Amino acid sequence: MTRARNLPLLLAATFAVFSDYAPLLSVVPLWSATGGSSGVGAGAATGVTMGAGILVQLCMGRLVPALGLRRLLVTGSLLLSLPTAAYLLSPALGWVLAVSAVRGAGFGMAAVAGSALAAELAPPGRRAAVVGWYGAAAGLPQVVCLPLGVWCAQTFGFPVVFLGATVLGGLAVPLAWALVVPAVVPAAAPDDGPAAVKPSGVEPAAVAASGPVPTAPPHPPAGGFAPLVGLLALLAASAAAVGGVTSFVAFALPAPGAAAVVLFALSAAMILGRLAAGGLADRFGEGRTLVPAVIAAALGTGGIAAAVLLTAAATVPAALAAAVCGAGFGALQNETLVLVFARTGPARRGMASTAWNMAYDVGTGAGSLLVGVASRLVGVGGAFLLSAVAVAAVLPAARARPGRPRSGRVPPGESRPGFSRPGPARPGPSQPGQADAGTGTRRRT
Repeated sequence: MTRARNLPLLLAATFAVFSDYAPLLSVVPLWSATGGSSGVGAGAATGVTMGAGILVQLCMGRLVPALGLRRLLVTGSLLLSLPTAAYLLSPALGWVLAVSAVRGAGFGMAAVAGSALAAELAPPGRRAAVVGWYGAAAGLPQVVCLPLGVWCAQTFGFPVVFLGATVLGGLAVPLAWALVVPAVVPAAAPDDGPAAVKPSGVEPAAVAASGPVPTAPPHPPAGGFAPLVGLLALLAASAAAVGGVTSFVAFALPAPGAAAVVLFALSAAMILGRLAAGGLADRFGEGRTLVPAVIAAALGTGGIAAAVLLTAAATVPAALAAAVCGAGFGALQNETLVLVFARTGPARRGMASTAWNMAYDVGTGAGSLLVGVASRLVGVGGAFLLSAVAVAAVLPAARARPGRPRSGRVPPGESRPGFSRPGPARPGPSQPGQADAGTGTRRRT
């Protein structure tokens, strides 16, 4: 019953958080440009947002045990939403970057807490599907709010966007506070380090008072982070391409409504890609759509670049290419997130969520900043084309990761912490210290 109540609350809170975050990805660069910022300065706004989130995520090993995931989600929602209206005080680059840094820190907290809670609250054998639904809740604001934000800013002015985003983001606070999260205390291990977290919204005192809590054996990835590097590289490269497109499509397609149409196609296809990948992973095994997902993301980004470079009336071809890119990136997000969770195990979900979100944010921020720099040399279309080449370059990492066993299977001796019945499959080494043939993990933002 608690799980049935928690999942809708988490999805609603996630929708509210991303309703503040998503529209400003394109609106803040435009706002900064009204203050005289160049393309590099406009891209820096997104870069600083992502950079602040990454710095906060480096502290998650301390923040998660201290606050619990529920309070972390509440705190992140507050830091993201409340400063949004402060953009209106000035479009000067320095002020925009300062506000973006605070919002980025809040977004980093909310993203890590939300994705970890999605895995924690998933019913047994349905982790991939629940992660897909979490991704849909995060992606739906990008379908609606991302293009709507640009249109509203151009039609009604920036105050409507900033104040509306502040209100929507603030709704996440009471929703997150209402979550009831089971306490999980992983067994201590010498190599757990900052990943030995308690993914719970319950205060430490409440845990102690509740008596003994089931523990799970530590399940670190073989070789530390090494088995995750390829997956995180796939995510970061694709996030860089999408981040660059999101931040600069309004500059590349200045015709009224053109950017909104392209962003809508990109975001809607991203949701469909995540949902489809989640269903396929639960049914046929994790990691099977990685290669086609990377190919679609590269081809779609290249198609957007070609549309911008080859025709002045690029709205329709750019939107079609954006749909291909979005579907590929959505599937890639879900696959990599689930595979990362499967590779690290329940006792290290905080570490897994942090690593995945950091890769996503590094890619998004770097993509926005680098596209801004490259656009001064080769134009925005040329910068998009370079992004497509970068995505294609990481394809070998996807080919090296075959599909995983069906996620409904649970290896012998494993159980989901905090619950008495077995949880979703966590593919891992067949013997201590022996790495799997596949790297699979999948699953963020």
